[in-house]
Amino acid sequence: QVQLVESGGGLVQAGGSLRLSCAASVPNFSRYTMGWFRQAPGKEREFVACIKWDSSTTYYANSVKGRFTISRDNAKNTVYLQMNSLKPEDTAVYYCAADLWGVGTKSEGSYDYWGQGTRVTVSS
Repeated sequence: QVQLVESGGGLVQAGGSLRLSCAASVPNFSRYTMGWFRQAPGKEREFVACIKWDSSTTYYANSVKGRFTISRDNAKNTVYLQMNSLKPEDTAVYYCAADLWGVGTKSEGSYDYWGQGTRVTVSS
């Protein structure tokens, strides 16, 4: 059974940094494109970033480009989201997702597995 477990969320002041981790218990992790999404209170879930299964390509939402960095360590079955220069509008529950042989997309429907989320709160 595939499990994705996010960690690293918390409370941080505006301008601060956090690093989220997503540990995947999935065979052949290197075959999965991994994505990060977020859902702010009262809003729909939105794409944040993704990294292709072969690490050849990364994509970012315009709202986080230049501030967030997605990376992966296939030896540890883990994907990371380094978040710098955090803003109050980054406050949300952050989810990681896995897409087998994915081409790298912001479409939620393309992802096969989802974690339970980790909460990030950025205070002003």
